[in-house]
Amino acid sequence: MARPKKWRLVSKEPKVTFFKPHGVQEKTEVVLPVDGFEALRLTDVEGLEQDAAAKLMGISRQTYGRILAHARRLVAQALVFGKPLRIKGGQYKLIGE
Repeated sequence: MARPKKWRLVSKEPKVTFFKPHGVQEKTEVVLPVDGFEALRLTDVEGLEQDAAAKLMGISRQTYGRILAHARRLVAQALVFGKPLRIKGGQYKLIGE
């Protein structure tokens, strides 16, 4: 039996949850989980090191690194292929607002 996933701690939900390139009729969306959005925010916007960001999210540094890499891959796919990007889902708990 696999070990259950830990809940990721997220400080706030994203204000905007959908992005679509102008003039694109693509129906296939790229879905970025909220915990991936939080990892991008903490590392790429706030400038935190992965160790510090992982502690804020209540997960190990290795898990944080995997979440961050996956989130970056999803955002890159949306940009390169001109697909809509939706932020939703994931296993997370809000810790503040």
